[in-house]
Amino acid sequence: MKKLLTAVLVLILGGAAAFAGGGGQQSGGSSQAAQPAYHIGIMTGTVSQSDDDLRGAEELIRRYGAVANGGIIQHVTFPDNFMAQQETMITQLTTLADDPLMKAIVMNQAVPGCAEAFRRIKEKRPDILLFAGQPQEDPLIIQKVADLAINADFISRGYTIPWEAKQLGCDTFVHISFPRHMSSQTLGLRRQIFEEACKDLGLKFVFVTAPDPTSDVGIAGAQQFILEQTPQWVAQYGQKAAFFVTNDAHCEPLLRQLIREGGYFPEDSLPSPIKGYPGALGIDLTAEKGNFPAILKKVEQAVVDQGGSGRFGTWAYSFGYSCSVGLGEYAKAILDGKAKIDSRDDLFAALGASTPGASWKGIYYQDAATGVRARNQILVYMDTYIMGKGYMHATDVTIPEKYFNIKFQKPN
Repeated sequence: MKKLLTAVLVLILGGAAAFAGGGGQQSGGSSQAAQPAYHIGIMTGTVSQSDDDLRGAEELIRRYGAVANGGIIQHVTFPDNFMAQQETMITQLTTLADDPLMKAIVMNQAVPGCAEAFRRIKEKRPDILLFAGQPQEDPLIIQKVADLAINADFISRGYTIPWEAKQLGCDTFVHISFPRHMSSQTLGLRRQIFEEACKDLGLKFVFVTAPDPTSDVGIAGAQQFILEQTPQWVAQYGQKAAFFVTNDAHCEPLLRQLIREGGYFPEDSLPSPIKGYPGALGIDLTAEKGNFPAILKKVEQAVVDQGGSGRFGTWAYSFGYSCSVGLGEYAKAILDGKAKIDSRDDLFAALGASTPGASWKGIYYQDAATGVRARNQILVYMDTYIMGKGYMHATDVTIPEKYFNIKFQKPN
């Protein structure tokens, strides 16, 4: 009798345990994990506005799951016409902070309105980490409200890009742009650094003015100008000339003609294997969408097949994708106690883990007027990949201090 009672008790307890476990079953029979300790929010543009940024958010969801499915990533997109619908965008972003488990929010790209949204979030939830990728507002404004902001390093790359051209055997550096871009501090200062670097490295610096795509000629007219002029530039400056453009619309027609005519293209203003290359090479990357190792492999093969080996470069991963994934990983590492908010090395480790094979480097943003370096805004860059050759190890280059002290001289 005693043994029977014991057996019954075991069955009852076992059934209770099974019921408790069964209550946590998801469809498919796997046990539901315990509620996560935190959530991470990320806001990006839509596929039509900033495809790479969004793909980075999707990669975070692939790794850690969406909040709706018991994961930790909450992704929202801002309106395509974000300037006209700024208040809508601000509301979307601040609403993320209503989640009591929300402990970090990434915005990439941090379009205008981000600073105000961050300010409102900080007022009600000072415990939430706020990260801005590619901020488009005044640095001093974004620095007041963001725990961290990152941009592409326009200063260091003012030296490393001509250095790459020199390593590739180039003797001339042709910089193609227009007055509107040259009046911008970031683009104009980079041009000044280009000139100084070319002088020191023994390269001839040439500035060429091209039509602004926002002018009356439009994108089509600006691209036609590049198509027509590039063969003449190669004839004038030679097969060993390296070319650089500041505008995305100019990129594809320049690449198309350089493949045919000769000349070098070390990297773009904001490099990506999907910027300009697919159209210039006539390749379809639909099947590889979001898979940057596969994208790079296909682009590289097309470049090599068309005779461009050793002449064309890029970053192995899009900067937009890298920002989304890297900042998300960095936030997670901090929340897990594996990284510190004020550590550049930890940030670079997170970016590197998100872009296997590529190395990162960067500097703290320095205000041009005061010379003060911000501890919460970092300018970063990835090593350059040359098709048919490999990485250039540009992140290993020691940049002379004088280049960080060049002051922007706005054109008259």
